[in-house]
Amino acid sequence: MLKVTKAISHSKDPEEVVLMTVESIKTALHAKGCSLFLINRKNNELQLATSYGLSDEYINKGPVSALRSIAQSLEEGPVAIYDVMDDPRIQYPNEAQKEGIASLLSVPIVVGGNLIGAIRVYTSEPWEFTLEDVNFVQSLAQIAGMAINMARYTKGLKSSIDVLKSMREIQSHRNTRRTPYEGVPISVPSN
Repeated sequence: MLKVTKAISHSKDPEEVVLMTVESIKTALHAKGCSLFLINRKNNELQLATSYGLSDEYINKGPVSALRSIAQSLEEGPVAIYDVMDDPRIQYPNEAQKEGIASLLSVPIVVGGNLIGAIRVYTSEPWEFTLEDVNFVQSLAQIAGMAINMARYTKGLKSSIDVLKSMREIQSHRNTRRTPYEGVPISVPSN
C-alpha cells in the first residue's frame, strides 16, 4: 500500500493517478477487474475514467446512472454485492453475467465532503468482501480522490498561467508604438 500511495501522490497527471489506482486494487485483491468513475453533475451519470481487467464490450455497455446503479454506495458508503444476478441495484445484470462478474464492491470517492466518483471492484467468483478489503479500497479511493483534485488544480494552474502569458504577450505587442511609415518598404532608386 505504501508503494501505491507514494506513486499516486507524486503524479501530476489525473489519468495516471486513476490508472495506477485501479491497477493496484485489482492486483492486490486478485480481482477480475476494477474501474474508477467520476460523476458528471450535468446528467447524473458515472463516467468511466479508467478500468483494468474488463472487456471493451462491458465498458461500453451503456450509460451508468448515478441515481440508479448502486446509488446507495454514493449516498451511504461502500456497498458489497455477493451475487450481481440477484440484486436489483445492478443496472446491467445481463452484461455483468456475460462479462463473468459474480460479485461487486462499490466505494464512493469523497474529497472535502464532496462526492466526485466511485471505485468498483469486480470478481469472477462469488466473493464476500471482508472489512479489510473494504478499508483498503476506501483508503485508495480517498488518496486517489485527493490526488485527482491536486492534479486538476495543477493542470488548471498551468493553463491559467499559459493564458496569462499569452495575454501579456498580446498586451506588450499592442503597447509597442510604431510610426505611420514603419514597415513600409523604402523605394530603391532604379539605375
